[in-house]
Amino acid sequence: MVSVVQNVAIDCVDAYRLARFWSEVLGRPLHPEDEPGDPETDVMLPEGPLLHFNQVPEPKTAKNRIHLCLRPETSREEEVARLLGLGATLVADRRKDDGAGWAVLADPEGNEFCVLRSAAERADG
Repeated sequence: MVSVVQNVAIDCVDAYRLARFWSEVLGRPLHPEDEPGDPETDVMLPEGPLLHFNQVPEPKTAKNRIHLCLRPETSREEEVARLLGLGATLVADRRKDDGAGWAVLADPEGNEFCVLRSAAERADG
């Protein structure tokens, strides 16, 4: 017997607001029963585990020990610009002159995540 990952839980101060941000990042809907003020909100992914946002009273205070890495359908640069426009912030720039590397961003509550090169960019370089 084995276990299956049901969801990736993300503690946050405002579950619905942060889930909406990630819903826009991923282009995936919120659970149809979730609404503003809910202490738990899910982002529905096409397969695999849900992203489960769980409201907690304390704010984030340290670096994530686990984080999401995103591979965009567009170029990495276009995706970084789009995410900054949605409210993300640039935490660290690990992009290299040869095109390798990634950008470390944070969501509106400070949770870090990475934006990698797209599959097309990886194939080209």
